[in-house]
Amino acid sequence: MTNKLAVFDFDSTLMDGETLEFFAEEIGIAEKVKAITDRAMRGELDFFESLTERVSYLKGLQVSKIDEICKHLPLMNGAKKVVKGLKEEGYKVVCFSGGFKNATIPFCKELGIDSEFSNILHSKDGILTGQVGGEMMFNDSKGQMLLRLQKLLDVTQENTLTVGDGANDLSMFKYAKNRVAFCAKPILKEHANIIIEEKDLSFILKYI
Repeated sequence: MTNKLAVFDFDSTLMDGETLEFFAEEIGIAEKVKAITDRAMRGELDFFESLTERVSYLKGLQVSKIDEICKHLPLMNGAKKVVKGLKEEGYKVVCFSGGFKNATIPFCKELGIDSEFSNILHSKDGILTGQVGGEMMFNDSKGQMLLRLQKLLDVTQENTLTVGDGANDLSMFKYAKNRVAFCAKPILKEHANIIIEEKDLSFILKYI
């Protein structure tokens, strides 16, 4: 049996929106954070620098408030259908996110995703410190993690599908035959061989 792997970005891919912007709304700085996010996703800013700057603005927020917001993040249309369909075709389905485990862990459990790799918002006494660490901090993090999973699961590039929307997904596109740009920034479309403009992830099933 051939091993197959599908890797999805989280923000604006599996989830309809940007997690950090939902957090920023809580403290009234959504536009400020959105401007940085947009530049990072267009490839105009280093991802690590943009991530750490945006997270620094969250200092002082209660972890309980963050977790409450994460419970109500909106699923992308077609998310459940595409995960179910891929698993029926024998794919292991994984989420790579430059976002945070507060969101990805419950989300991926709901969707039946096999594993998630994301970042951790540092907190002390239940309050965010404005610092962040984790598995998906850099421009090349997704590509490096994909290579590890391919080796661990014995999956070839030929049998790898990647799905994303922004510049920090470029590194994983390098190592996959099927590269889906989902409602994506121009920089990612340039490197995709499947482009989906409709906000419906189930369209991906037409290509497998």
